Amino acid sequence: MEHTPQITLRQILKQFRRAIKPVRGRFLIGIITIVCSSLVAIFPPLFYKKFFDALGGGVQPGLSQALTTIISIILVLHITGWIFQLIGMLLYNYTQSRVTAHLKQNSFDYLILHSYSFFANSFSGSLVQKVNRFSRAFESLTDVLTFNVIPLLITIVSSIVITWFLVPVLSVIIMVWVIVTTVFNIGFSRWKYKYDLVSSESDSKTSGFLSDTITNNNAISLFGGYRFESASFTEITNDQAKKQRFSWQLSEALDGTQYFLLLFVEFFVFYYAIQYWDRGIINVGTFVLVQTYIIGLANKLSGVSRIARNVYQSLADSKEIVEILEKPYEIADVVDAKKLLAPEGEITFTDVGFNFHETREVIKNFNLTIHGGEKVAVIGPSGAGKTTFVRLVMRLYDVTKGSIKIDGQNIQSVTQDSLREFISFVPQDPVLFHRTLMDNIRYGRRDATDEEVKDAARIAHCAEFIEALPLKYETFVGERGIKLSGGERQRIAIARAILKRAPILILDEATSSLDSESETLIQDAFDTLMKDCTTIVIAHRLSTIKKMDRIVGMADGKIVEEGTHEELSKKDGGLYQRLWKLQVSGFIQE
Repeated sequence: MEHTPQITLRQILKQFRRAIKPVRGRFLIGIITIVCSSLVAIFPPLFYKKFFDALGGGVQPGLSQALTTIISIILVLHITGWIFQLIGMLLYNYTQSRVTAHLKQNSFDYLILHSYSFFANSFSGSLVQKVNRFSRAFESLTDVLTFNVIPLLITIVSSIVITWFLVPVLSVIIMVWVIVTTVFNIGFSRWKYKYDLVSSESDSKTSGFLSDTITNNNAISLFGGYRFESASFTEITNDQAKKQRFSWQLSEALDGTQYFLLLFVEFFVFYYAIQYWDRGIINVGTFVLVQTYIIGLANKLSGVSRIARNVYQSLADSKEIVEILEKPYEIADVVDAKKLLAPEGEITFTDVGFNFHETREVIKNFNLTIHGGEKVAVIGPSGAGKTTFVRLVMRLYDVTKGSIKIDGQNIQSVTQDSLREFISFVPQDPVLFHRTLMDNIRYGRRDATDEEVKDAARIAHCAEFIEALPLKYETFVGERGIKLSGGERQRIAIARAILKRAPILILDEATSSLDSESETLIQDAFDTLMKDCTTIVIAHRLSTIKKMDRIVGMADGKIVEEGTHEELSKKDGGLYQRLWKLQVSGFIQE
């Protein structure tokens, strides 16, 4: 099993800082003004103390004017705090929305460049979930810090300092209460973090299973798999519910303990306050002030468990995608990679070997030269390594040993973009974007005009079915192109390759989804497509490769024979002769 390095808080914060950087100034100003609002909120309780102290002294000349002055000051303080809060929130909302967009963009930009193997081993639904949770995690984390942690710290410091000058013993009680509650909450939440992480991972597992089954809904229907999949999903969701419930119960235990501490603190604060009042040391205003601070602190400290929980949950949600963002690419451009120059398109394999892992060798000591403009067919039984062979050419995998060169340039020394710019690929099972037919064909050359797209569609014999559609080229094809038949999707992929006009063409079972009539129709499209191209064709239908310049037979990851159709069809006991006879005879002999 591959070892995944432990993601640290520093790595998570690095990704957050990167997303904040474009709006850092406004983001900080927004937070500072919100903090100023919290600082202003310290002073109204002091004036409320003066207000009630004045009331407690009985009716005196000028008392009404003094009380009016006090409440006017309180009003000004509240308005000042409101202005700070309003300005801060406007800036904060603007910058936070921008930062969450940057997080999604940064995640997308890095994620999409991971290798073919990475995506083959990942659930698409889980990846989408991780990206979305990452942006929400930042939003949750900054909200907690800005609206909970900072105001809590300000309230704690101001409450302790002010009560210290009035009644030191009350200040000590509040200080001990805050320290015990905070240490207990943070310690408990850190211990609980591992269970939050398990809950987060189970949520990703549920999303991945859901995405996988929705994608394969047709197979579920055809193979009567509803009850089986439903039972499997029930097992997964029940497991998630169990882990989530345990995490929630721990949170409830934390909240209950905190409330229990609050009851005792409130009792002792008022007990000592009564003793001091009885001696005439404090007055009614001090009672009001202390009660205000106790209530304010209680409300904020009661949220410490939630604050810690949200912080650790945000970190748990961030950890999954940061693992991907910190994961080095399996296939990466070297530091001084240059652009590929391929005027001829000659491809040379020298002693190439490829392993999926240590025990599975797929390509073995492979040596082959495909000359510029040559049409080469690759045949062989399933599992021979044909598809892996073409993926190595496109550098979807990196060779384990040996080298692949195009016009003398090692493909591992050139940029991946420039390499793939020179290759047109038509796969066995094309997957289309949920976009219009025009957009899907134009993906071959995104600066192509509408007329060029339609010309490519006509050559690939797509126009026949496209023109019959109500919206024609503006028809959306559905997720993965599900609204089209397999043959129609393949013709769209061929049109895309025609539009690209790359000097190297790879056809991987490109006619496998076509009926005989459709295959006949697009043979002229292939002739146009292959003209002046270095062409590699993988096919089981040997009739489609009969006129290739050369045929290469593969078995068990090695080349076992090569030659023209005439040469190989006469080679007794050869791979090609055996496959040719089986197809010509029309049935498989026992």
